[in-house]
Amino acid sequence: MKKIIGFAASTSSGSINKSFVEYTLSLFKDDYQVELLDLNDFPCPLFSEDHEKIHYPQGAINFLEKIKACDAIICSMAEHNRNWTAAFKNLFDWCSRKELKVFQSKDMLLLSTSNGRRGALNSLEIALRVFPDFGANIKGHYSLGGYSENFLSSKGITNAELNKEFIGVVDRFKTDIA
Repeated sequence: MKKIIGFAASTSSGSINKSFVEYTLSLFKDDYQVELLDLNDFPCPLFSEDHEKIHYPQGAINFLEKIKACDAIICSMAEHNRNWTAAFKNLFDWCSRKELKVFQSKDMLLLSTSNGRRGALNSLEIALRVFPDFGANIKGHYSLGGYSENFLSSKGITNAELNKEFIGVVDRFKTDIA
């Protein structure tokens, strides 16, 4: 059975992006082995070349191993100040020093959400430009704006039109990775 890992590019205990990934993974659980990762389980000191000379963090090694062991990735990009979260950027920097192709040619569904109407679209757009250079084979993407108005953890996307659009993206991804 193929394995899909999912994670939110956030370390927030109340991450809405993590809820979005968790819901998305639930749409795959009948046909795939799924695992939700928490970036808090992959701690790394603030990246610097000085730190790198002394010690490469186990958190980054473990994150790369999770990527290596999966067949596909679902990632939801949180956004801070119109960019990636510092925690994700730091982990990404450490990983790229060990393995330039961080995502190891894995198929990826790239998501984002926020309470704003743009749904963390800036962060997602940066990832769409950058991730392919680091080994991501992006097969689909979706940004959900107005998270609090359009999403319930128990039901998923509550707006019928947005849900139909999202399920279409998920179905195309399933077809692409089958």
